[in-house]
Amino acid sequence: MILGIDTATATASVALVEDGKLVGEEIRRAGKQSDRFPSEGRGNHAETLLPMVGTVLKKAGISLSDLSAFAVSIGPGSFTGLRIGLSTVKGLAYGWEVPVVGVPTLLAVAARVTGWDGLVCPLLDARKKEVYAALFRKEAETLERLSEDLVCAPEKVLRQLKSLADGAPCLFVGEGAKVYESLIATFLGDRGFSTLGESYPSVAYAVARLGEEKLSRQEFDSLGSLVPLYLRPSEAELKKGLGR
Repeated sequence: MILGIDTATATASVALVEDGKLVGEEIRRAGKQSDRFPSEGRGNHAETLLPMVGTVLKKAGISLSDLSAFAVSIGPGSFTGLRIGLSTVKGLAYGWEVPVVGVPTLLAVAARVTGWDGLVCPLLDARKKEVYAALFRKEAETLERLSEDLVCAPEKVLRQLKSLADGAPCLFVGEGAKVYESLIATFLGDRGFSTLGESYPSVAYAVARLGEEKLSRQEFDSLGSLVPLYLRPSEAELKKGLGR
């Protein structure tokens, strides 16, 4: 049994997976619970994460000691959210001696997609008029990475995609896909499709499932070396650099 955790995105989620199947999940945004559809505000993941973990385990009738591993999204994404998720998982893992695996956030967002074969571009709002993005090709249950994770202006992503896609349609998924929906239409016309992904399983479910695959290959992560994937310096680091 793998407990997947995602706090890198605006919607925090926790999911329990056993042998590839979803046992239970909690999804919250703005500190509010939703069975399937998160509300629109931004929540405090630090306040909601542990209660969500407790709720998922309680509904499944298990304890932390019953888990085979934790799987956690490592970014890119919200700097604060990533720190909350990783520090929480590391604390639980140390306390209960449960292995941990890290899963790239954009890979997990792409892996959520169901009912679509073809190009998939997870698009997360990185603020500062930039996005976190990557390009994948999905065929049935197979997901092939076509690009590295990027942080850049959405126009740059769309120009690169337009040259790589060779006329193929592409599904953009994530909060950035809705923020820049009109821009996607401008660049790709009827070849660009955008969704928040409300009908898909949670990011935490994808994280747990991908974590399960890593574990099957005996790919464990050291707690000491497991760090967030930020892609760019934080505000604090930028200010520190300017102050030198």
